[in-house]
Amino acid sequence: MNLATVLSQNRRKTAIARTDYSRPVRIALTDGLIDPTTTVFDYGCGLGDDVRHLRLQGVSSWGWDPEHRQDATLAPARIVNLGYVVNVIEDIEERVECLKRAWSFVQGTLIVSARLATDTADLKPTGAYGDGVVTSIGTFQKFYEQDELKDWLDEHLPEPAVPAGPGVFYVFREATDRIGFLASRYRRRGSAVLPSVELGIEEHKDLLRPLIEFFERRGRAPADDELPGSEAIRERFGSVRRALRLIERGHDPEVWKQIVLSRGEDLLLFLALARFDGRPLFGQLPMEVRRDVKSLFSTYRSACEQADVALLAVGDMTRVQRAAQRSPVGKVTPSAIYVHESALDSLPPLLRLYEGCARRYIGRVEEANLVKLHTTEPMISYLSYPEFESDPHPALAHSLTVHLQTFRLRERDYRSSRNPPVLHRKETFITPDHPLHAKFARLTRLEEAKGLFEDTTRIGTREGWNQRLRDKQVMLRGHRVVRDRSGKQTAT
Repeated sequence: MNLATVLSQNRRKTAIARTDYSRPVRIALTDGLIDPTTTVFDYGCGLGDDVRHLRLQGVSSWGWDPEHRQDATLAPARIVNLGYVVNVIEDIEERVECLKRAWSFVQGTLIVSARLATDTADLKPTGAYGDGVVTSIGTFQKFYEQDELKDWLDEHLPEPAVPAGPGVFYVFREATDRIGFLASRYRRRGSAVLPSVELGIEEHKDLLRPLIEFFERRGRAPADDELPGSEAIRERFGSVRRALRLIERGHDPEVWKQIVLSRGEDLLLFLALARFDGRPLFGQLPMEVRRDVKSLFSTYRSACEQADVALLAVGDMTRVQRAAQRSPVGKVTPSAIYVHESALDSLPPLLRLYEGCARRYIGRVEEANLVKLHTTEPMISYLSYPEFESDPHPALAHSLTVHLQTFRLRERDYRSSRNPPVLHRKETFITPDHPLHAKFARLTRLEEAKGLFEDTTRIGTREGWNQRLRDKQVMLRGHRVVRDRSGKQTAT
């Protein structure tokens, strides 16, 4: 029996039993592509765990697998998942056929995932075969670079692939769905704060709430077909625009202007990043985005020109460094600015665009909760601190760095390290209105008072920090500094 036959027969060994969703399905759930209204077909479902978990959540889903579920239903669905299938097929032509057959069942979006080159060490290859390797259990694995996987998908499918995460891509059957998804990816969350109102409309706040929330999301008045319940608003106030003008009079003018400005910045971010893959024509934009453009910029040409200027500025590291120094949020060092993922939307527009350049290439790095924007070299690092909220000085578990010139990924795992980097001054990474800001800031003040931040070059790692605590005869109990003298511990 030749090696090709052995590898083909051993494909069944690659199926993994899961107690939760696979990463691509979890990402799609987070992105809102999968919900109880969608149908999901898992093509190459392995043992079928994703199907089982989705059904438990009320999602209509089914799966087929050539090894484990040969007799299962093959039928079109809104979402088709091709999860870690193409990377275990050793025959290049068969790999392409598998991709195209999965695409034939897609009514809305195809999710494709594969192992990346950064995963090589996990499977301990024993030798090379074709364009991949043979693993220690006698299976085939093709490890892709992120851009290699996208290029392969773009070559064999009629629509361009959109990065959803490392090694995970979406391919939308309709261009308007793809454009709408990308536009929403860079739209900040609205404040969702009902303003104080005047002129006797307080009694109608429930009626007006959807109008206010729409304005906070898009920075403009809605068209009649965009706002459920608009007929009731027209009956009471004469028109939706008149109702919005009355609401505006109850706002702080600066807050109102800031909402419009923020939505305009979001739209410019989308248009700037869209240039990398070919910016769509105005007529290709979803109708709601076209309305955004007309309201916020008057013309598409004007919006695109401003987006191009912003994109050009990202290439100037001096301007990036200056923006970091002026940022209202984030911890600034001589070579970078660090910010919690919850505070990314609060960065200056130039830094949001800078980080967006990495995200359009890699997608969402699920486990990352801190982002490092390098200011001396075009790189973005996504850092995972699993105990950020509970540990007063959490340790780095994992990092993934994207170089914006070479677009190479560098990954490091610190989970087995005896002396990983640790964080200090956690309040600097988050916004002042974060619910834990006061708690973190109080700890920093206590640590400063104890002299724990003297000579900061020695406290950046766990061992260095623990030594500083011993030198100062203190320890930490939660987010409190505690004395440690002769075995006695009292809170300070």
